[in-house]
Amino acid sequence: MNVDLRKGKINKNIYGHFSEHLGRCIYEGYWVGEDSPIPNTRGIRNDVVEALKKINIPVLRWPGGCFADEYHWKDGVGPREKRARMVNTHWGGVVENNHFGTHEFLDLCEKLGAEPYICGNVGSGTVREMQEWIEYMTFDGESPMADWRRENGREEPWKLKYFGVGNENWGCGGNMRPEYYADLYRRYQTYVRNYGDNKIFKIACGPNAGDYNWMGVLMREAVNFMDGISVHYYTVPGDTWEEKGSATEFGTEEWFKTLKKALWMEELIKKHAVIMDRYDPEKRVAMIVDEWGTWYDVEPGTNPGFLYQQNTMRDALVAGITLNIFNRYCDRVQMANIAQTINVLQAVILTRGREMIVTPTYHVFEMYKVHQDAELLDFHLESEEYRMGEETIPAVNVSASRAGNGDINISLCNLRADGEAVVECILNSTEFLAGSIEGRVLTAEKINAHNSFEEPEGVRPENFTGAELQERGFSVKLPAASVVLLTLKRR
Repeated sequence: MNVDLRKGKINKNIYGHFSEHLGRCIYEGYWVGEDSPIPNTRGIRNDVVEALKKINIPVLRWPGGCFADEYHWKDGVGPREKRARMVNTHWGGVVENNHFGTHEFLDLCEKLGAEPYICGNVGSGTVREMQEWIEYMTFDGESPMADWRRENGREEPWKLKYFGVGNENWGCGGNMRPEYYADLYRRYQTYVRNYGDNKIFKIACGPNAGDYNWMGVLMREAVNFMDGISVHYYTVPGDTWEEKGSATEFGTEEWFKTLKKALWMEELIKKHAVIMDRYDPEKRVAMIVDEWGTWYDVEPGTNPGFLYQQNTMRDALVAGITLNIFNRYCDRVQMANIAQTINVLQAVILTRGREMIVTPTYHVFEMYKVHQDAELLDFHLESEEYRMGEETIPAVNVSASRAGNGDINISLCNLRADGEAVVECILNSTEFLAGSIEGRVLTAEKINAHNSFEEPEGVRPENFTGAELQERGFSVKLPAASVVLLTLKRR
């Protein structure tokens, strides 16, 4: 590893999150209401805010997802008792009372110290509706929308940096062709205006997984009108969307299959980056992976439309692998948003009434926060193979960065379900060889180990002593099915 060759800054927004009006993510997750017996501040759960602040959540995407393209923002402002009720047709057919709207979301972001990333409605919304939303949030002068914001209790405009023009418009956002959406994007984004000193980073709806044609058409037709373009990819271990497999009941074959599918993220990024380079060789446009994570069958007995699933060491490995990949491609990937923050898909937090627990995925984000805004380091990894039948994947997955204080942080994932992995690292710097090495590890005796409300501390990081400095570098023995963070400190 060359500790002096820095390959770019790892944008902290790679460690972003996504929260949709889906299942119990917003209601019962963030929002309990001001009259709730659950401790809250202006209706937002205090325990959730404190937990998310500990992982330095940098950016939060809202209100969807598929929900975004049926969300009409005016229904979610003003006195809550007067807000329009709607049916959430995408997710469970439940009634949405719109008590959590623009003011509540931006209040949440201020509490978290996170940048808001709002996704606008192209599928069923109008240009005027989108234009007026931007005006409502960011205009500091006299206008119908700015005056309405003041009437609703917010004198000063908010700072809004990230705005997505539509979501999954190739699917739930309108089943559009890329050529059609490209023209719509050019039109809608025209009215996403900058007011005063607020500068909006405009994000176009990009492709679903390996739809390289969609990426090519959007870059060709609209590259000069965008600052970022999204990519969505979910790790689904099952052979079909109808049978994705259990989140907790699985063996080593399902483990291997899931991790192999998670590793496909690297191929997706590389191939989409080639297309982007063709139209944007200066890399001005950011790749925004604003939906990623594991997707299994819902927990037995829960609403199928709520997408509630447990979270095991398998998910921790998927998170570690994926974040390592994002780190390594930080020249293109400038933001990513795991789906979703609370009670939905690969959640970092689960709630049950007054109770709250954090998941193995949460612990990976906490361990990896040292990479936020750090400098990616140059390294070359030769890994043994992890074999399952006739298929193989690398046994070890790594990324490394140098923090502002000079420390080197190395995150390593041992993908093997039942065997340790030994890594020998050669350093080109004697200052670290005379220093110290510290470690933390996330692992468990069983690959399906998870935290529950009955055993909330079943999986958590512990101090790690399996690494030692040597004459030319260091050696580390990674436990089976583990995520390890090593920190090298100078003398």
